[in-house]
Amino acid sequence: MDLQNTSLAIIAQKVPGATALFNQFNLSFCCGGKQTLAEAAAEKGLELIGLLSALEKLAQKEIQVAPESMDDGELIDYLLKRFHDTHRHELPELIRLAQRVETVHGDRENCPNGLAAHLNQMFHELESHMQKEEQILFPMINAGRGKMALMPMSVMMDEHVDHEEAIEQLKKLTGDLIIPIGACNTWRALYLGLQKLVGDLERHIEIENTVLFARYLPEQTSTSLDKSEGTCCGSCH
Repeated sequence: MDLQNTSLAIIAQKVPGATALFNQFNLSFCCGGKQTLAEAAAEKGLELIGLLSALEKLAQKEIQVAPESMDDGELIDYLLKRFHDTHRHELPELIRLAQRVETVHGDRENCPNGLAAHLNQMFHELESHMQKEEQILFPMINAGRGKMALMPMSVMMDEHVDHEEAIEQLKKLTGDLIIPIGACNTWRALYLGLQKLVGDLERHIEIENTVLFARYLPEQTSTSLDKSEGTCCGSCH
């Protein structure tokens, strides 16, 4: 994408995380987002090169990695940088965007009213979960005590189920994240960011359950979430 000659509105819709950058520099990307990045930077007296560098970092595709090939220390470091840091960086902006959409479009039938509150709850629960991993579980594994950490792993897997249920509720609130006809640029950017959040969180859970924890948990325990009787996969709803 030729970012400097692309409108702020299009960048906000195509680059997850761009809205936070625009908000930081007071660049209007919603109803007033027709300006190109170069035009907006010139009008605000901002350094275009710095904006381009920041946006290009956001737009870079994730390098494909093979978690299975990493040792415990490498895998934990990857989880912290790729997912823990990302969730903490992106969720506050998604909450802000959701609040804006609900405030401006709350009277529309398809407005995701209640989404900001749900995202805020997700953020608090996810933060608590990540702190437990960072302060208790991951240090035990890094110290070579993974076989003694079966109980903390089991608790984390139970909380993963809660996170998956939160994702399903998010999808219900947003109509499966399908962007409504006539949605403003803020609304579109919000759903783009939520799509990335869902993908990241699902991948985060998958790697912990099926790679890191599976190295220590008995096979029947590590696969119980997939095979437990009476557990609905969600496809029937």
